[in-house]
Amino acid sequence: MIEPRRLKKSESLEIRIPHPTKEAFMARCRADGRSASEALRAFIDQQLEAPAKPRAPRKGLRLIVGAAIAAAVGAAALPSLARPTVAAAQFDHIDANHDGLISRTEYAAR
Repeated sequence: MIEPRRLKKSESLEIRIPHPTKEAFMARCRADGRSASEALRAFIDQQLEAPAKPRAPRKGLRLIVGAAIAAAVGAAALPSLARPTVAAAQFDHIDANHDGLISRTEYAAR
């Protein structure tokens, strides 16, 4: 039986990495007994065979969504903050002259 012809390796890929990274990679390849090209081709084949991973949302998009949620919650809570509390209503009732202070006579008259 005739074996299928191997594809000719005619394309190249240029990447830029720091020199120490390249040296460490080359040393690892030598220790594994293979060339850097073999290691990179194996990595590329592995990536092409693996199912595509869903992409995580970008950080900026998450910040916008979070800000929108915070604004909605704030808008819902705002009316409750505008209403006077029971304590404020009681203070206003005792503060007969509405000067913002409760005198002894106003306190005793309650």
